[in-house]
Amino acid sequence: MPRFPLHWLASGLLLATAVGCSSLSTNTIQYLGVPRYEPSDWQQVEILHGAPGQAHEKLGEVVASVSLNPAPSVEKLETVLRRKAANLGADAIILVRDQVETTGSWVTGPYWAPTVSPIKDRVIVAVAIKYR
Repeated sequence: MPRFPLHWLASGLLLATAVGCSSLSTNTIQYLGVPRYEPSDWQQVEILHGAPGQAHEKLGEVVASVSLNPAPSVEKLETVLRRKAANLGADAIILVRDQVETTGSWVTGPYWAPTVSPIKDRVIVAVAIKYR
């Protein structure tokens, strides 16, 4: 029976763990000239697909970049968006963009014949709003 060095096993486990995990990164952009509010209760932040009928002001944007395979659960994604918007003091977020985009690339192979493969992620942009 062949014996493998322990670091080979550890490297393989690390790779298997990294490949099987979904990724989700966010960025919050607070608009200039908008009043600053205390954080709101993230569990009360609504997720809207269009502008609400009541008066509101736009506080900023929450941008999320989400892996496609494997993708995080919808519940996890909604929770992260709500929490980030709540930090701005938002009562709701309006989803303005949700599409798959090329966000980077992998380069593999030898330097004389590299192979370039695109990295595609789901990019979501939501505008955080405060009701008047």
